[in-house]
Amino acid sequence: MATNADRIIEMLQAAGVERLFGMPGGGSNADLIEAAGNLGLPFSLAHTETASAFMACAQAEITGKPGACLATLGPGAASLMNGIAHAHLDRVPLFVLTDCLGEPGAQVMRHQALRHGEMFSTVVKWSARPAPGEIVETLDCALEAVLSFPPGPVHLDLSTEVTSSCGANTLDLVAPAILSPVRSPAARPPALPGIGEGTIPPDFHQLLRASRHPVFLIGLGAKSRPTATAIREVCERLGIPALVTYKAKGVVPDRHPWFGGVFTNAALESNVLDRADLFVAIGLDPVELLPRPWKFRQPLISISGWPMEPSQIPVELELVGDVVSSVHTVAACLTESHWESVELLRLVEKQRERMRPALPNPTGSALLPHRVVELVAEAYPGVRATVDAGAHMFPVMTLWPAEEPSGVLISNGLSTMGFALPAAIGAALLAPSRPIVVFTGDGGLLMCAGELRTAARERLPLRIIVFQDNELSLIKIKQEQRGYRTDGVSIGEIDWRWVANGFGVRADDALTETHLRSSLHQTADHPGPVLIAAKISAGTYAATMRALRG
Repeated sequence: MATNADRIIEMLQAAGVERLFGMPGGGSNADLIEAAGNLGLPFSLAHTETASAFMACAQAEITGKPGACLATLGPGAASLMNGIAHAHLDRVPLFVLTDCLGEPGAQVMRHQALRHGEMFSTVVKWSARPAPGEIVETLDCALEAVLSFPPGPVHLDLSTEVTSSCGANTLDLVAPAILSPVRSPAARPPALPGIGEGTIPPDFHQLLRASRHPVFLIGLGAKSRPTATAIREVCERLGIPALVTYKAKGVVPDRHPWFGGVFTNAALESNVLDRADLFVAIGLDPVELLPRPWKFRQPLISISGWPMEPSQIPVELELVGDVVSSVHTVAACLTESHWESVELLRLVEKQRERMRPALPNPTGSALLPHRVVELVAEAYPGVRATVDAGAHMFPVMTLWPAEEPSGVLISNGLSTMGFALPAAIGAALLAPSRPIVVFTGDGGLLMCAGELRTAARERLPLRIIVFQDNELSLIKIKQEQRGYRTDGVSIGEIDWRWVANGFGVRADDALTETHLRSSLHQTADHPGPVLIAAKISAGTYAATMRALRG
């Protein structure tokens, strides 16, 4: 007979989960891995629990379907927290499966015993610790919760008494959710009425008709391919610039004639936004923006799959429901804009030039961060990139030419370090023959260095570019801006070639542009992961930060 572990794996497969990730312990983890093997759901070992969540999240962002990760009880569950927090703030659908003590043991044992549901309560949409006879109802609820808006993680705390139990042979995944163990799943937003002018109040209909310089602000809720296609069609037909958040890079490609730059609620994009007379936000979530006051006075209309939190962005009209239909509805009320594509291209190029500053005191042939980005883009055109948090993020996110939705993966709402390498592993496992570029700092890579072994074991074609300056540059800049000592930010010299080789990863150093070009060329056909430690000068980071944020 089928066990409850089988039913859980069947539920994950029904939701579209491609692969299960984790650093397992015993108990229910073993039951789930065995069931996954029997039912054809691949399992990949990570070397930290947080990394397993990042791997699962990367697959979810790319496929638009939930990811899944598991961890053992106690320390394993605690180590998942940063990955779950990323899924929460970056709006990623994720199943989190933790082992726990069965009811008899939980009443008398304290070893490794934590209240996982309470620990995760601020970062999951829903959590449950079912008894063996509650599994069907619980899985219905889990499925409903993970598919509801806004996307985010859900949690199942599972003892081996639950996963090893047998019951009915079928799992009814269509039955309505009838159990709410911690909190009810968020209701799905109602779909908008049919396409047409009747969905927009008359005064806003007039506002749209009168606009001559509208701008689209594209966010993470617009990453589906149908939405991206609709946005590009409207931009091209009406001549409307589109700015993308970090999470929406590629929805309108960087080389598209109506690409208006990267939108962060900062200074760099102001040369376009200041010319606008109307903003139409599509899939924009305030969690994507820098936490600073909204300075713009232009009216803003929001189109999204879920209601926007109004505390940061003053929305005057909100269309909640089917995003593609809403885009066409708004477009039907707009007239051809007065924007000129040549002018827009000039404005965007000015943004990029500000991300290419010269060293204040140039010495020799120093390797500059922005040149690293440009040379890697030349060597690997059109590939997906993952980006870690840090000072290198500023030139990467402005200069890397994304070509498709989720063409760049980044932790933006949480902005955590240690994300890029695990995310690249998750992404690469969806298409193992397609190279992926990993942009990381030396500090961020130290947080997840064990995943170099994961990349080598899976023989994934990752190109790991380490911006090596031997310090936490972004924190150092912030200390200097406040007149503080630069304490606690020095990493020291690391021989990344030796480290990478120890994990089975091919590696090289690059001290100059010539050396970097050569390394990229010589390793281009290598079938597994390659690490290139680009020994950069950090002297331009302060200028790029000022250019971006003002």
